[in-house]
Amino acid sequence: MPSAGLAPRRIVQLSALLAMFAFLTAQIVSALLPNVPVFVAASAAGLLLDVYLQYRDPGLLSLLGKVRFDVTVRQLLRDMLIMVGLLRIDGINPTHEQAPLLIAICVLYALHFACHAVSVLVRRSRTLPIVTRNIDASALRLTAAPPRILARRQGHRLLALSVPATAGLLVTAATTNALWGGIGEGVAVALALGGIVHLGTWLLPKKRAGNEAKVMEWLDAWLAEYQPTVAMYFSGGTTSAYQANMWLSTLSQIDARPLIVLRERFMVQKIDATDVPIICFPKVSTMFSLENSTLKMMLHPANAAKTSQVLRIPTIKHAFINHGESDKLSSCNPYAKAYDEVWVAGPAARERYALAEVGVEDKNIVEVGRPQLTPIRLFSGPPTGTYTTVLYAPTWEGWDGNPGNTSVVLAGENIVRHLLADEGVRLLYKPHPMTGSVDPRAGAANDRIMAMIREANTRRSGARPGPEAAAELARRTAELDTLTSTAFRTSADEMERMLLQGAPRGDREAEIARATTAWESAFWASFPAWEHQIVTGPRPAIFTCFNEADLLISDVSSVVSDWLSSEKPYAVANTSGMPESAFRAGFPTVSAGAILSPAADGVPALLDAVRHPERDEFTAARAELKEHLLGPSDPPSLARFDAAIAELCTKADERRVRMTARLAAEIPSQRGAAEDSAHESEQGLGPDADSSDSEDNGAEDSVNA
Repeated sequence: MPSAGLAPRRIVQLSALLAMFAFLTAQIVSALLPNVPVFVAASAAGLLLDVYLQYRDPGLLSLLGKVRFDVTVRQLLRDMLIMVGLLRIDGINPTHEQAPLLIAICVLYALHFACHAVSVLVRRSRTLPIVTRNIDASALRLTAAPPRILARRQGHRLLALSVPATAGLLVTAATTNALWGGIGEGVAVALALGGIVHLGTWLLPKKRAGNEAKVMEWLDAWLAEYQPTVAMYFSGGTTSAYQANMWLSTLSQIDARPLIVLRERFMVQKIDATDVPIICFPKVSTMFSLENSTLKMMLHPANAAKTSQVLRIPTIKHAFINHGESDKLSSCNPYAKAYDEVWVAGPAARERYALAEVGVEDKNIVEVGRPQLTPIRLFSGPPTGTYTTVLYAPTWEGWDGNPGNTSVVLAGENIVRHLLADEGVRLLYKPHPMTGSVDPRAGAANDRIMAMIREANTRRSGARPGPEAAAELARRTAELDTLTSTAFRTSADEMERMLLQGAPRGDREAEIARATTAWESAFWASFPAWEHQIVTGPRPAIFTCFNEADLLISDVSSVVSDWLSSEKPYAVANTSGMPESAFRAGFPTVSAGAILSPAADGVPALLDAVRHPERDEFTAARAELKEHLLGPSDPPSLARFDAAIAELCTKADERRVRMTARLAAEIPSQRGAAEDSAHESEQGLGPDADSSDSEDNGAEDSVNA
């Protein structure tokens, strides 16, 4: 069962919570008795456990925070119990010895809260109105971040300060000598004061960034120097970055000055390695600086709530390029009519919009192909080795609860069971990264499928690559990680990352391409040909799995459209409940492939057709459908994409010329009207003759403008 792997962790977490409450209970009882040995042990153990959990399992402690039993309350309770215990222990004078210790504890908490206040000021001073990547922002006087324990982790800070104070107080409890408590609290107070002073240096002019006006002035100057013409606009959640990342290679190859525009701060680090400049505009007001730039058009790989905000900029044309095409309704969203143009792969998408009747006019649809499909290799014949490699790449369950969206729930286990039953099959399982995010049943089925595959591998045996293969993969992984990621200090904040991610080297993307190819070769060479693989991370990419596979089994999704560029056999699971004839008629992308029922009993015949091409009845149909879905191979897709960019940029230029001419024509008439108004005012005939009416009219004009 999938829960079996989680049970030990849950047991450990529950045990940790029970231990924490047990230590607090023991501290209460031993303080009241008093029992000094138990009191000292329980107090020390409770604090150490809290410190340990802060670093090892902060998520568990966050649950306590939801019920208002956060770290401040827990530590305050422990300190209060220590003071109660000292009050109950004979030999400690409450007036002359314990009172100063209590005052010192109060001072320590005051300093802790003061440090938190300073940290808030520092964080605000280091929060810029924009975030950039691949841009030299040194002119903004960016500096490294302060220590995280001072600036961002107030719980860790409080516990760190409490360690010497608690240690001293517990020694006092054991020896009845208040000096030890004073020493411990003195050390804690000194550390707190030092932390505040050190943190406060980030509020000095040398470490403060410029205000919003200066930052935006710098950005305007950079935009004027770089002169971008085409931008990719993206907004989304933490799991949606793949929708933008799939267009990075295309964006870096276009014949234009590209730019990436984001809206969420966290998304800056979600975008894969690229040399294309990135600017994040968290606020709408700052984003409108693009209106006065050389930017002519924006590409939109996804619809988002914040897309409507950028559509307000009149000087920029907008094209919807989507993050994949399929026969699902999401591929012809009515929102698409908000864009100036909708760029699609081939004639099939044009027909899809016409049938959907969502308001997208045919004249605004442009066929550009799919430029990012270039790495996919063409079909070269049936499998020649011992094993037939099958890629099962189901999509996720979607938002609408349609059972036909994903095959994982109703058919996934049956498909995998039939594939694993064939000794000549090597299975590659690559589920959608959002599987189970909406429907828990999909997540549970996905877990069961992966368990089936792992169990099947235990029943297979054979020669494995030597240790040199694993060593080569590790070396290639380290090389690729170095090129594609930036190492940050744990204390690094947004400003420090901007400083480190300045203007990149111009040859980095070429190096990444070479390193990726080498990594992919090392990855497949590190596994035996008979071993099934579960691919859940970003590597290897889906196109790499395409090149490795002889057959695809998927759902109605863009994966099928992309796979067709290879012209290899494929099958689609029909879990919609529709008859096969209606399913084929309703979803054109499945017309050149086999259809699998939820029982997946057609898998053996499908495998037979893959191994014996003469029995494959869809060979010619796949070639025809490929052109229908993706457009012609000549001219290449990237050339068509560049041509579409040039044409839309020309339209943007023409509009600017018209607007400039119209504005120039309106200015003289406005000037003449102003002169006439001034002449009437001199005669006492104009609206300014009554000052109160003038104020009202002026206010009304301002609102209407």
